[in-house]
Amino acid sequence: MPGSANLNIMLKAARKAGRSLVKDFREVENLQVSMKGAGDFVSRADIAAEAILKEELMGARPTYGWLAEEGGGEEGKDPTRRWIVDPLDGTTNFLHGLPHWCVSIALEHKGQVVAGVIFDAAKDEMFLAEKGEGAFINEKRLRVSGRSKMIESIFATGVPFGGRGDLPATLQDLARLMPTCAGVRRWGSAALDMAYVAAGRYEGFWERKLNAWDIAAGVIIVKEAGGFVESLTPGAELLERGDVVCANEAIFDKFAGIIRNT
Repeated sequence: MPGSANLNIMLKAARKAGRSLVKDFREVENLQVSMKGAGDFVSRADIAAEAILKEELMGARPTYGWLAEEGGGEEGKDPTRRWIVDPLDGTTNFLHGLPHWCVSIALEHKGQVVAGVIFDAAKDEMFLAEKGEGAFINEKRLRVSGRSKMIESIFATGVPFGGRGDLPATLQDLARLMPTCAGVRRWGSAALDMAYVAAGRYEGFWERKLNAWDIAAGVIIVKEAGGFVESLTPGAELLERGDVVCANEAIFDKFAGIIRNT
């Protein structure tokens, strides 16, 4: 499965960071952990993975901009291109020894995500997509689920922890959605939730108050797998707003309508 030079750079960087994370994951009980805020942790492994990604990505494309969870943003000499990186999405899972976390890398060009990679290193699953070229998991083509009935569908979301103001809205979402579907999963990684929609493992996903690095790669992977992705606020800029809803074509309107309460 050939890819562009940029995609190959992204794949190499994701694998290198993933190897570092797997090594630390095996010794998770020994990690030095500090608190960034209520329910939001950062580890030595997280910071080390971001350093690897920055060295690989910026080393190969030094003129591009940079936006990442730990290191913040930097304007590049080329203002039209930017790496958007989450070195460890699912940090809390990682720190609890739960093997559900990933490296997420997206490339933005003129405000649009044109390539994305989500690497689940613990399971050795590489989700990837480029604009117009389709989406893949390792060497296999990805397609969203073909299910068309809500009652047969399962969905994913993130349930906010107690200190966040959007918890009541999410509980209201669940109250409207649960009677109409086959179940809701909360696995703790927005990037992998979106990758799973692309793979047909979930029919849809929604969540509020995410960051650009949580969802940028997932956006193009879902779209290239045939899914629909929008902001929960119709017409809003998705990466800036951080409120996302995505699903296969057959149920998107019904699902989004329930979540939006329209």
